[in-house]
Amino acid sequence: MTPYTPSWYDDELRDVGAMAREFFERSVLPHQERFARQHQVDRETWLQAGAQGLLCPSLPEEYGGGGGTFAHEAVILWEQGRAGDDSLPYAIHSTIVPHYVHNYGTEEQKRRWLPRLAGGETVGAIAMTEPSTGSDLKEIRTTARREGEEYVLDGAKTFITNGAMAGLILVVARTGGPGARGLSIIAIEGEEVAGLTRGRPLDKIGQRGQDTRELAFEGVRVPARNLVGAQGQGFAQLMAQLPQERLAIAIGAVAQAELAVDLAVAYAKERQAFGGSLWDLQNTRFVLAECATQVLAARTFLDHCVTLHLDARLDAATASQVKLLSTDMLSTVADRCLQVFGGYGYVMEYPIARIFAGARVQRIYGGANEVMKELVARSM
Repeated sequence: MTPYTPSWYDDELRDVGAMAREFFERSVLPHQERFARQHQVDRETWLQAGAQGLLCPSLPEEYGGGGGTFAHEAVILWEQGRAGDDSLPYAIHSTIVPHYVHNYGTEEQKRRWLPRLAGGETVGAIAMTEPSTGSDLKEIRTTARREGEEYVLDGAKTFITNGAMAGLILVVARTGGPGARGLSIIAIEGEEVAGLTRGRPLDKIGQRGQDTRELAFEGVRVPARNLVGAQGQGFAQLMAQLPQERLAIAIGAVAQAELAVDLAVAYAKERQAFGGSLWDLQNTRFVLAECATQVLAARTFLDHCVTLHLDARLDAATASQVKLLSTDMLSTVADRCLQVFGGYGYVMEYPIARIFAGARVQRIYGGANEVMKELVARSM
């Protein structure tokens, strides 16, 4: 088959992809089992990524970024998925958190926070989800009351990626009345913060190398200058940024699905059974042909959405569609490819098992896929 190349690729992006591929193969993949045991990557991993210019590549150079576009982020996300890594929470740190600061922060905030995120000296996190709210952000209960030149935060968050290591946490908190208009985004700086409790790592079934925890705020005092954007505009900011987050999820999902097919095809051709290889069995070939077709179809839609986003034309409904399609497809393809491996597919030392286990949550985070359907339906 003719290799697929996205319409927005160019020689520079190919070079970025090659650099990212080499980084993941050298600095991340050899340590995956250890990262899974300790439920987080090493701090040195972030510093290495920053030193190579892989963090915040789409931010302006004056803030420590690479001066590129979202295409640079997309290439790195793609190479991470193709490498089979799900330990480094790259999207949270590089594709999500810095863009809230860059798009809504003051000049002082940008110059204080962005260079350290780009260099990997500071790890970023965003705290939206709460134990009782899930995808319903309008019902957030964590509060931030103004006292003089400070905000005082009280409440709890859960499923927070980079929860232990983050030195910059963007907290979505209620600064006003009920509903969407009462929400704001406030940044907590530092790794040792009075009143902030970082809970134990959550024992997840997949993506075990990522640091995911609960956070509790008890009278956490934050300077009022750490308000990101205008008070009461938090929900609008989230809605504006979530399409990029969902697109990032879709990129990783399609890349992992493509890897799953490649792994299954290679295994089927070498595995001997019933007097020949598994590939000699028509059912195996047909299953993998269907999977490869599903992946390619999803990738062309993904290409379309990345192009829209580069032109600032990706709307919330289309971003929801690509997230819905890609993550559902990944779960299906990973399941069918794992079946080709038989019992070995159920063993975590095989990459197909890690892909399968990590696929399930992608239909949940970034907005559950049921919510994606509702958002699409509202636009019809």
